[in-house]
Amino acid sequence: MTSNEGLSWWEKARFFLRVRQRLRAGLIRLREGWWQILQTAVAAGVAWLLAVLVLGHEQPVFASIVTVISLSLAVGQRNRRVVELVIGVAFGVALADLLVFITDVGAVQIGVLVALAMSVAVFLGRGELGVNEAAISAMILIAVDLPSGGDFSPDRFLEALIGGGVALAVNALLPVNPELMVQRAAHPIFDESVAVLEETAAALDDGDLERAERALAKAREIDARVSGFKEALAAGRETARFSPPRRRTLRHLDLYAAASDQIDLTVRNVRGLARAALSVVRSGDSAPEPLAMALHDLARATESLAGYLETPGEPEDTRRYTLRAAENATTLLKERDDLARDLATNAFVDQILSAAVDLLGGTGMDRASALQAIEEASNRASEPG
Repeated sequence: MTSNEGLSWWEKARFFLRVRQRLRAGLIRLREGWWQILQTAVAAGVAWLLAVLVLGHEQPVFASIVTVISLSLAVGQRNRRVVELVIGVAFGVALADLLVFITDVGAVQIGVLVALAMSVAVFLGRGELGVNEAAISAMILIAVDLPSGGDFSPDRFLEALIGGGVALAVNALLPVNPELMVQRAAHPIFDESVAVLEETAAALDDGDLERAERALAKAREIDARVSGFKEALAAGRETARFSPPRRRTLRHLDLYAAASDQIDLTVRNVRGLARAALSVVRSGDSAPEPLAMALHDLARATESLAGYLETPGEPEDTRRYTLRAAENATTLLKERDDLARDLATNAFVDQILSAAVDLLGGTGMDRASALQAIEEASNRASEPG
């Protein structure tokens, strides 16, 4: 009897569709992670070989273990964390040897050893990885690889040094592509921000309260993307600094770094715009057309900013769309006295102008210049004919 027996054709179709989607998602993850797999496999083999040649160990498993653990860390954490890892191993090895030298092995000794190893690591300020590695190393050594004849042995620590050194060398000589890593982290921020702005504009046009609420809910979800982007940016810049083959990418990554705070502010502005639009729609009055037009322009400006950061050039499109959004919003208040006295509309226009300032900042314009450009756009809006 198969697991599909008794299912309707529609249920079977949905089952196979889910299987296909999971296989496709798995292949995508494999395509994105193949370089790290290659890095780790090569490094583990090299660490083993070096430990055999340099230390004369027949089975230097510990060298390969340290290498694999080091390269399984997030890319931006490797250099600092590998040092913590090796120091943690040193604590574990030394304390394990000392305890076995003094007493026998048992449940109490294991507990005491782990507590001592972690306490020393915490006292000396090692990071979380170093603390855990101290405990793990101690347990492995005392349970599996006891010192022979009660003598102290530096073998495992020397293997850890080789494994950590190989991990650092492989990370420098066979690095991931930092530009691609940062771009992959930035794309969803811009794509989802544009989608929220377009959805919010459509909600304003239709006076659709549910659509405005969905747009606000989507806007709140983008925040998590920003922290991932900043982590990827820090990791990418560290990789570029320490890896000669990738050092040329630093200038491009610096462009993302200069815009990172503005990207964060842009995401907050998108959320603020969605919230302001919800207030306008909730009032029951039809939203003035220039508000939706301004949101469309901000969406185009956000899209253009993504292109400018990915392929550096002149940010003229971003600035043009941004200033047009500010001009449309300002025109509305100057032409409609009734709306100029409406709190919800005023709050919406203020949010549009705030978003415009931050988008201009993302193109490298300082705040004073951005405010001046928006003021000039506002003055143009008040000029007759």
